[in-house]
Amino acid sequence: MPEQTNPYDPILPVSEDPSSVAVWLTSADQTFLFQRQTDDLRFADNANDFPALTVDTERKYQVIEGFGFSLTGGSAMLISRLPAPDRSALLRELFLPDGDGIGISFLRLSIGASDLSERCFSYDDRPDGQPDPELIHFDIEAGDLEVTPLLREILAINPGIKIMATAWSAPTWMKTNQSFCGGKLRPDCYAVYAAYLIKYLQAMRGRGITVHAITPQNEPLNQKNEPSMIMEASEQAEFIKNHLGPALQSAGLADVELFCWDHNCDVPEYPLEIFADADARRYLTGSAWHLYGGDISALSEVHQLYPEMKLYFTEQWVGSDGQFGGDLMWHVKNVLIGSLRNWSRVVLEWNLASDPFCCPHTPGGEASCVGALTLGEEVTRNVAYYVIAHASKFVRPGSVRIYSDQQASLPNVAFLTPAGDIVLIVLNDGAEPRSFTIQFQGKNAAATLPPNAVATYVWRTA
Repeated sequence: MPEQTNPYDPILPVSEDPSSVAVWLTSADQTFLFQRQTDDLRFADNANDFPALTVDTERKYQVIEGFGFSLTGGSAMLISRLPAPDRSALLRELFLPDGDGIGISFLRLSIGASDLSERCFSYDDRPDGQPDPELIHFDIEAGDLEVTPLLREILAINPGIKIMATAWSAPTWMKTNQSFCGGKLRPDCYAVYAAYLIKYLQAMRGRGITVHAITPQNEPLNQKNEPSMIMEASEQAEFIKNHLGPALQSAGLADVELFCWDHNCDVPEYPLEIFADADARRYLTGSAWHLYGGDISALSEVHQLYPEMKLYFTEQWVGSDGQFGGDLMWHVKNVLIGSLRNWSRVVLEWNLASDPFCCPHTPGGEASCVGALTLGEEVTRNVAYYVIAHASKFVRPGSVRIYSDQQASLPNVAFLTPAGDIVLIVLNDGAEPRSFTIQFQGKNAAATLPPNAVATYVWRTA
């Protein structure tokens, strides 16, 4: 393997000269790992014969809310075990955009256990035959004990982090099969489950953590995970319009944004069925998406029908049987550029951190999920880290996607940031170098992107 660049090398600031274009590069062979290139590109009046990639700030699309990962219980446990100075340095690298930081701006949490917790739990587990309809035994400290303290450390570094929370399962006594795996929410428990989610939001606020948005069920058509729970579209619509939506309003939590679906792009009919129910839609902010099935263009299909509904891309995993180069190409093309060009406001890869054995996870949870970080004797930055870094460092919350030419040979996406920077992410997933011209406001900058590489180009507006 080629010698890796030092991820702690200081990243030079973007030039104030609007004719200068800074370039950060990651290559499939790992010769470059989110490395600032020594020579900036230059905008000039002269034309060339390269294919043109035009960027236009006058044509604007969705506002960007953030990029990041899921802070699973396992992630929080592993990061919390680092010595305090190492943990502090790592958190600053992850959550600040300046210096060597990558500027993560959005996190996803599990409500109760996810499959990347050490064990299954809810915040109201009861012995068999002893339900708790009044939620007297609700306990926010029932598991994943490191999440809240670590979140406080993160918020002290970057108070602007947005947090989304998702349930993998209701407590077992609320379910038809009395199990953490599969089963459905019992109809007579819809109201108490809504109250359970409200208690979670209130308990988090009581600890100084404001959850920005929730989805009531992770992957509602996946019954094989541990934990998991099936919730058909009609059932989710019923739960939202008659229970969770009204409960949020009654509790004074109407500012918490509510998203439906949170599953794959192969069943756009699911969120469309819920949006078609006006009584459910009135409580909803949008829909959340994964890409373990289907095509990312499903997001645009939904946007065309319900343009007022936000789209969040909330999860995509990296498996231990993958290769850095192939995963980099696929995730940048489909997850990063693909979701953004199809109206997503958020892009999240899955697990922030795992150990060298892809642990921890529940006994029936995914056993081969590689974190963005591997935390063992040292910290290893994996492919998801670099996928997100290419956007998160520069495309700060409040940026807006702008027009850039769509080219099959050079997938790309462009943004105008609140600071007035232009950010252009371009992928060359071909086997040969590709030369092209960035055209902006009548000027041309010649660029050559190595084979199987992704680059972020950043320049100031005049």
